[in-house]
Amino acid sequence: MERWYPEIMEVTLNIPDDLAAQIISGGKEPSRAVLEALALEGYRTEQMSEAEIRRLLGFETRMEVHEFLKEHGAFLHYSLEDAAKDRESALRVRAKRQQIPLPGERHTG
Repeated sequence: MERWYPEIMEVTLNIPDDLAAQIISGGKEPSRAVLEALALEGYRTEQMSEAEIRRLLGFETRMEVHEFLKEHGAFLHYSLEDAAKDRESALRVRAKRQQIPLPGERHTG
């Protein structure tokens, strides 16, 4: 797949001083504040995944992304389907540890 944009894109914004002061009121580096705002909006609108936010903001783990989202009042995208998959995985791990059959399976031992 051919891309027409560089691996890293640099963007310059011109913001009026009074608005810039509001953006950086928490003592953050202006470029970081704008990058975080972009990440939050991308996540809230489901245009960015947790993995993409992690990469964009330079986090090492998913937990750092979750902490960032929580600090900014953004709820994790977690559906009933996700919960069902997690439950299924947990049952599989438990059964493997205890060597018990899963619902619908026969015990062979």
